[in-house]
Amino acid sequence: MKTNLKPLDIRGRLLGSNGRALVCTALVGRTTAALKAELAAILPKSPDLLEWRVDFFDAIAERREVLAAAAELRALAASIPIVFTRRAVHEGGEPIAIDEDAVVSLYASVCASGDVDLVDYELSQPEHHRRRVRAVSQAHGVALIVSCHDFRATPAASSMLETLLRAEREGADIAKLAVMPQSQGDVLRLLDTTLHASAALRIPLITISMGGLGAMTRICGWQYGSSVTFAVGQRVSAPGQIPIETLRGAMAALREAA
Repeated sequence: MKTNLKPLDIRGRLLGSNGRALVCTALVGRTTAALKAELAAILPKSPDLLEWRVDFFDAIAERREVLAAAAELRALAASIPIVFTRRAVHEGGEPIAIDEDAVVSLYASVCASGDVDLVDYELSQPEHHRRRVRAVSQAHGVALIVSCHDFRATPAASSMLETLLRAEREGADIAKLAVMPQSQGDVLRLLDTTLHASAALRIPLITISMGGLGAMTRICGWQYGSSVTFAVGQRVSAPGQIPIETLRGAMAALREAA
């Protein structure tokens, strides 16, 4: 099936290029010192992307501390792109001490700082918040991942495809969908949907079947059109993640065979 995906260049890394997925590892430290130590351990493993899961950060309510930490991560990461993510509780994130208005305001400040390259915000959030995040990310040249996570089930193929199409319609630079399989058939349905979405959309996709049952999608999803896969650097941030070294080896073997 022919892909219509238009590659997106982030600091020289191409999302949506045929035949390859970028490997992203998450930073989940609760303090700036913990984040720096975590990053120091991850950098020798050469991730393509870093995702700062700020919902794990104890000082999320202190904007100056968040911005200072972002600046330190940017300096240490050098040319590696950074994704800034506050994952909402209802989509698998940590409880935080600020409301959604404050979250959106924090996104605006972080985008303006120039220290992150992408932000991730959920499709399930109220429209006025999503529009605000879209506006501030565009204003500062930060790519927007519009995401949807279902930790209970794998929806019907038509529903998953519509979710990805809706993300594109609503201004996403990258559309992300993560679902939980209950059977091997669910995993296959996610991969088939990814293949069809890569022909229907013009923006890069990220799709994941979570948990141990869906772990294969983290290895082979790129063959169906998924542009990013998430690996364990030091700590797991979602069920089914694979250590970065193991994931890279499996992907390399698959590429060689293909």
